[in-house]
Amino acid sequence: RSAVKQEEEEDASHAGCRGRAWVDAVWDFEFTHTDPLDPVIEEEIKEDPDVFKTIYKQLLPFSNKDDDNTQSVWLVFGENGVSAKPLVAVLSYFILSAKAKSPSLEQRLCGLQAASLYLLLLKIPGSVANKVYHQILFDTCLNMPLKCWPQDSGKKRKKDTLKSSQGDPKTGKRSKPPKKVSEEMEIDDDEDDEEEGVYFSPQDLLKLREGIVLLVRTLLRLLERFSLRDKPQSADSCVQRYNLLRIFCLFSRNVDQIQSLPELSYHGLGLLCSTIHGEGDECRRRVFRKLLYVILMMKTQERSKPCLLAPSQAVCGARDQAILFISHIVEKQREATLPLLRILVQHICHQKSEYRVSGAQAVGKLMAKMPCQDYAAIIKWLYSYSRNNKVAFRMFALDVALVLLEQSERDVDDTVDPELAVFLPHRFLVHNIIYNHRNDVSPTVRGHALHCLAQCLELGSQNATKCVHELFSNSKYITTEALTLFKKHVSDPKINARKSALETVMSLLKHGVISCSAENLSILSDRCRDPAVSVKKKAMQCLMDLLTALPENREVQEAWLRGVLPAVMDSESSVQEKALECLDHVVIAHIKSQGKYRDDDTSQKLAWDLLGLMCEKCQDLSRYFSKTFSVWAPQQKFTPAFVNGLLSHTDGERAAAAWLLLDKIASCSPKLNYGTVLDTWENTIRSPVVSVTMTCHILSVLGDIASNLNDDTKTRIVDDLMGWLKTFSLPLEVISSCVDTLVRFSRSDNTRDTLRFLDRFCGELVSVCESYLSGVILQEKGAENINEDLLVKHLYTLGAASLHCPSKVGKRIFLVVQSVLTPSEQPGESMHLFPAEGDELPAGQPLSQFKPNSMPTVVRAHAVITLGKLCLQHEELMLKYLPVFARELEVGTELAVRSNVVVVMCDLCVRYTNTVTRYIPNISACLRDKDPIVREQTLIMLTNLLQEEYVKWKGALFFRFAIVLVDPDPAIADLCEYCLVDLLLKKSPLMFSQHFIECIFHFNSYEKHKKYNKFLQTESEKSKFSLKGRQNQGKRFRIYRFLLKNFTDEQRFNITTKICQDILASFVDSELPLDSDSSELLADTFDILSLKEMKLTAMSGPAAGEEPQEDEMAMAKAVLHVAQKKLVSQVQKRNFVENVIPIIISLKNMLEKQHSPVLKHLMAYLQVTMQDYRSEVKELFAADEQLAAEVEYNLKRFEKEKQQQEQQQMENQLANFTFSPQRNVSQTYSYIGKYIMVYCLVLITNICFYFYFHPLRKPVPRQWNVESPLVQKLRSKKRF
Repeated sequence: RSAVKQEEEEDASHAGCRGRAWVDAVWDFEFTHTDPLDPVIEEEIKEDPDVFKTIYKQLLPFSNKDDDNTQSVWLVFGENGVSAKPLVAVLSYFILSAKAKSPSLEQRLCGLQAASLYLLLLKIPGSVANKVYHQILFDTCLNMPLKCWPQDSGKKRKKDTLKSSQGDPKTGKRSKPPKKVSEEMEIDDDEDDEEEGVYFSPQDLLKLREGIVLLVRTLLRLLERFSLRDKPQSADSCVQRYNLLRIFCLFSRNVDQIQSLPELSYHGLGLLCSTIHGEGDECRRRVFRKLLYVILMMKTQERSKPCLLAPSQAVCGARDQAILFISHIVEKQREATLPLLRILVQHICHQKSEYRVSGAQAVGKLMAKMPCQDYAAIIKWLYSYSRNNKVAFRMFALDVALVLLEQSERDVDDTVDPELAVFLPHRFLVHNIIYNHRNDVSPTVRGHALHCLAQCLELGSQNATKCVHELFSNSKYITTEALTLFKKHVSDPKINARKSALETVMSLLKHGVISCSAENLSILSDRCRDPAVSVKKKAMQCLMDLLTALPENREVQEAWLRGVLPAVMDSESSVQEKALECLDHVVIAHIKSQGKYRDDDTSQKLAWDLLGLMCEKCQDLSRYFSKTFSVWAPQQKFTPAFVNGLLSHTDGERAAAAWLLLDKIASCSPKLNYGTVLDTWENTIRSPVVSVTMTCHILSVLGDIASNLNDDTKTRIVDDLMGWLKTFSLPLEVISSCVDTLVRFSRSDNTRDTLRFLDRFCGELVSVCESYLSGVILQEKGAENINEDLLVKHLYTLGAASLHCPSKVGKRIFLVVQSVLTPSEQPGESMHLFPAEGDELPAGQPLSQFKPNSMPTVVRAHAVITLGKLCLQHEELMLKYLPVFARELEVGTELAVRSNVVVVMCDLCVRYTNTVTRYIPNISACLRDKDPIVREQTLIMLTNLLQEEYVKWKGALFFRFAIVLVDPDPAIADLCEYCLVDLLLKKSPLMFSQHFIECIFHFNSYEKHKKYNKFLQTESEKSKFSLKGRQNQGKRFRIYRFLLKNFTDEQRFNITTKICQDILASFVDSELPLDSDSSELLADTFDILSLKEMKLTAMSGPAAGEEPQEDEMAMAKAVLHVAQKKLVSQVQKRNFVENVIPIIISLKNMLEKQHSPVLKHLMAYLQVTMQDYRSEVKELFAADEQLAAEVEYNLKRFEKEKQQQEQQQMENQLANFTFSPQRNVSQTYSYIGKYIMVYCLVLITNICFYFYFHPLRKPVPRQWNVESPLVQKLRSKKRF
């Protein structure tokens, strides 16, 4: 027995030695590696799965420092022979086992529990003295949540994955983990360890979560007492792990009451910011640095750059909670955290452009926690930031300013320095940051600044609105200047800038900053016809918003109609749909019956007001309104209830507007109440006063329902119409409507009955008119006592009725109408001019021109229209009078007559295209008429003919159209641009490029070329359309620039070659003489080649003030642009070398021999062109060394002169600078600083240019030679 006991003691001694060796090895390896634990010991520990929890509970009372009755655990360990060193080693074994590759569930749980136990030991007083703390093991414990939580727990499993240890034994399927658990434990791991073959059930995940919560809670208890002041690496690790947050917690709660990991983590970050972990800002700086990336919504990794995260709900929630956490820390530790908060705000301002708005919101929330002194300092910094060269920085500053304006204005107190007090009011943000960027060099910033200015008026802050009012209320000059600026911005080349300008103008009008005058409102309505679809929609939306805000303003109502109604005929279907939606929402939807109408209902009143305007001031928009109903008709939009409700308004004050709507829907609506219509007609016939607009609408409705009336009613109405027409007391508009209604009553299934009806009633009207006109013409001195109004109405009725009964119009009527225009010269001669019915016209008729007579101009103008209507039905009459019309256009003196002749001839062109086409030169000559009305009328009529292809671009028609671009009336010039680009160029895309070469010959009146400018023109037409001479050079180049601006790159490339071959080569080959006539032509040619519009868009860089964006798509586009530019440059260079340079060299020699003044234009062209080949001048002009030397010399001289001009201009501005009494001292200093800054910039630029073109060499004294290479060459020859 003693032997056995001795043997057991020896075994125990050996085991103890092995155990001490194992413990020493673990500590020697500093807890980075452990040998396997004795299987017996490990098995004993694992027999009880809750062994670590049991020990944890037993040690927990010892960690309570406040309990004085608690015995020291280290004494207990000593009494029981337990040392801290082996205990820590055993715990580290289980901790490191959980970090192995693909650990099991048991290993993970044991590792988490062992880590919690180790952290609890650290919290027990005396742990430092017993050397329990080790940095590596401590960091390993912090990393345990990342290692033990399965990284693929939220991912979708494949079909062939292994089953869970606790799955359903029957189906072999696992249920999905709870969503709450997976979201709460969603963390980012910096390492990419793969989980191979181990999968966890929801029960497994819940156990792991409990272990992690216990670990984190223990760490929080530790941080409350255990200082990391001397352990910076451990502090960094804590911040890194606690930065994985999602939900914000209430900091007043106890640690034991907190259940979610994010709440625990935020509590841990709060503890790390306390003074127990360091007196300085180091810990707080670490926390703020890590939270910065959460606010920026970026993911940080050790070996790569931070990258943006998708803006999911979780990411945005984490950002918001991080901001709240920082705000909480600032409130608790204000003095210590304010410097860090300022740094954090400045770093957030470098937010990526994708999340710029959220970054600005974060800055605003954090700045709200600052005292006035720090707040003003940040505003001052933001002002400097807003003037940064980078577009993104300026954009961010605008967003931050807008966010700060939403907050209440800070009052200046005693704590604010006087120099910072100016930055506190909202006025500084509006005036100095937002409004100052309205003219930014970048269109993106310009547009955003205008958008922010508009938003200032929409904010709840009264101070912001007041500040905007101050901008426009100082003086009338400032308001006018601002409106001029906004008109410029709504025509900005960039679409977004135009949209922002429209939004700003709408807000200014809406809030009464500027008056709702017709001129100001036209800014919005005109943009409804913008070339860009999105701008059209934005303009309509702005008008909708303005009308909603100011529904009773008549000017706004009219602007809304003029903007929205024409859009129903837009070429883009989406714009049409938007316009129809607006009309339906504002007008149709609010038409109720008379009984349901309420004066206090703003929507109903607005709808009727708009319809009333269409009956009065906006009658010219009627055809657009008709188009609207033609679209709605197939949709069966108008129900019987709607129509009956509309009929109930036909007797009251809204009668005119009601009949307007009935006129539009009568043809497409269900059966009307004919009794109401007929009663209204009876009242209209008997009324002594005729409302022109409403009567026309009633007549139109009568025509629509004519097919549904019985014969007796039709007969009665026709008799009423005839009796009304024979009185000749009706206005002209009503006469036309009556005749049209009469024609609609004639319609029947039998064509003969229709013709018989028209010949009877319209023929009767023709006969009555003929009798009256003959009587006036036949009476001696009848023209002196005529009733002008009655004569006009007879002529008008004759023209309207004759169109429907051509068989009843005799030759006598032709001569009657002609006599109104060209009466006989001898008294009494009129009698024999009128032949009997059936006789031929006299051989001498018609005359060569409408000679002036005693007839008033208005009568003669209506006679022209009537004669034109007669010509539409009688071709022989058209053939006789067409030369008369053409002659009248050339020598006529009466404006109304010429204008009507243009209309008549264009209408005849539709009916007799081949015949009238020969007179198109006579019509187009009116584009240079002395009266703008005739020019505008001609432009519109010819555009319609060209659109419908009744007329082709033949002869001088294109050049006459182009010359309207420089019309003295800007409105006509703008109309011409619209017709050419938006209407005609789309139909003929090659139109500009095909005529460009000939434009150069035509506008210089050069006729010596065998091919160009060879169409027939009279001398008067040549002089009328000539732009020859230096005095017209500006007009010519305005046309050239306009045409080139609408070229494609392919057309620009081809036109350059064609100019060289067809113009320059003709002079080189002596096909054209180098004389005085050709000087202007050649000068124009070289100046055209020098225009920036000739440069290919592929060769140009980004717009001024813009900078490349940082996203991948923008970078890819930039790379593609560089490659495209390089390829195009090579092709252009090859074309320049092969086709242009030989001609230029030959032509230069010829011009030098003749000492031609065109030589300077040639050299200027080379100077501009060679800017792209600055380093290749000698190579390109190898065939002419002298020319190469001169080009290089001119380039240097040009650059030097340009720098001198810029410097001189700056000096002049500084010399002429005066202080304005309206500006305060700070503004004056700002302007002085700006001028000084620009001056220094010019000076630095000059220095840079100097060192770029003159690299550093040895300092050898040198006398610069300023003589040209040609003078140097001549001098060297002479000396030789």
